[in-house]
Amino acid sequence: MYPYPFTYHRALSLVEAEGIYQSYESASYVSGGHTLIPAMKNRLAKPDVLIDLRAIPELGGIALHADRLEIGAASTHHAVATSNEIAHAIPSLALLAGSIADPQVRNVGTIGGSLANNDPSADYPAAVLGLGARIVTNKRAIGADAFFEGLFTTALEPGEIIVMIVFPIPEVAGYAKLCNLASRYAMAGSFVARVDGEARVAITGAGADGVFRWQEAEQALSVNFTSASLGGLAPDPATMASDLHGGSEYRAQIAATMTRRAVENLGSIHVR
Repeated sequence: MYPYPFTYHRALSLVEAEGIYQSYESASYVSGGHTLIPAMKNRLAKPDVLIDLRAIPELGGIALHADRLEIGAASTHHAVATSNEIAHAIPSLALLAGSIADPQVRNVGTIGGSLANNDPSADYPAAVLGLGARIVTNKRAIGADAFFEGLFTTALEPGEIIVMIVFPIPEVAGYAKLCNLASRYAMAGSFVARVDGEARVAITGAGADGVFRWQEAEQALSVNFTSASLGGLAPDPATMASDLHGGSEYRAQIAATMTRRAVENLGSIHVR
């Protein structure tokens, strides 16, 4: 990291975190830090203060209710992956968390940090959008369909803190992704779910504008919730990302394949 002065604070409450944020011109919240710290190393971000949120009690905990699952924003990927409540209610979500990166990252990175940064290749955005979850902040609740606004962009306002994520309990859900073997980020991942009779399909890692719902696949699965109904379908390559890891047509085909495999692996996960 190139040297420049900044201040570090470890907030112990939401009120304290908000107060510190308002006291500086360029403050950033940090939880696991796996997006912010690399951005700082590459001179893409230069906050004058980092506010660590991990010790705030309101951001912890996992609770299962009759109709919903609540996950505190500071829950690590490891905590999500090993939670009995999550494994019982949404097993594919627990398995998704266990597929993220490596043990070092899973023991430090948090679900709230992942969502707040909205990395276009992250796994959690697909689960949140695919399940139609709600992101609860210190100010309001935001539906998943309104939360993700583009690459590294969300509906969060300056100073807004994710407190918890509330997931509805799906009838069925599955996830499949093709990983970059070096980073373990998804080159294309698909989270498929049926919630209250509605088919939802969210694609991560492949879209030019980040995570998105694949509506054509949702329409097909609404008629027949089997992988056979997806035969011949693929997202429009014009909406796909293209980089040194794969072109837009390749990513469209991988997204289609991962969607079929997600349906075939309901209640579990397929990772390549």
